[in-house]
Amino acid sequence: MTNDSTLITAIVLAGGQSSRMGEDKALIPIQGMPLLQRVCRIAASCANTVYVVTPWPERYQNLDLPSCQFIRESPNSQGPLVGFAQGLTLVDTGWVLLLACDLPKLQLDLLQDWIARLDSVDDDAIAALAHHAKGWEVLCGFYRRRCLPQLLEFIKQGGRSFQHWLQNYPVEILPLPNPEILFNCNTPQDLSVLDDGNSKV
Repeated sequence: MTNDSTLITAIVLAGGQSSRMGEDKALIPIQGMPLLQRVCRIAASCANTVYVVTPWPERYQNLDLPSCQFIRESPNSQGPLVGFAQGLTLVDTGWVLLLACDLPKLQLDLLQDWIARLDSVDDDAIAALAHHAKGWEVLCGFYRRRCLPQLLEFIKQGGRSFQHWLQNYPVEILPLPNPEILFNCNTPQDLSVLDDGNSKV
């Protein structure tokens, strides 16, 4: 699962309204498996515990998620940063793998490669994330549990942006040889790309 010195907890966020998709993204089948179930299975192969943060646990209780525990997100959801903080309060491992539920091309071998690098991450870094032109890949990467006090203070002051929060702290850059692996399925057009079979998932 992981090496002995790197115990991982995973947090999967499934609290979005899916307004652009027009239906719940977490339940959309990808190669016959609901997207949330697919992401959770990959997470469970990396982590000792998997939490699913969502306002609607009952919506997903019939999915095959044997390794997962639901955390009911506050009904007045204020975005993924707040959902992450809520999940992080229950974590007792040094590192947390944070994943969005809408990553149909996510590959286990990429996450395992990243996990193997965590032991060498600088002690000052609060996170290890891939980076692109628009900023950090905040919903597929690793955070240190000890970042929770700074995160809660940022939220208390009204902060809701991962990118703005991370500007204040050192972050280790993880290599991303194939950015397509982190493709987000947000719209029917995104889904049609997958359905057409033009991209391997």
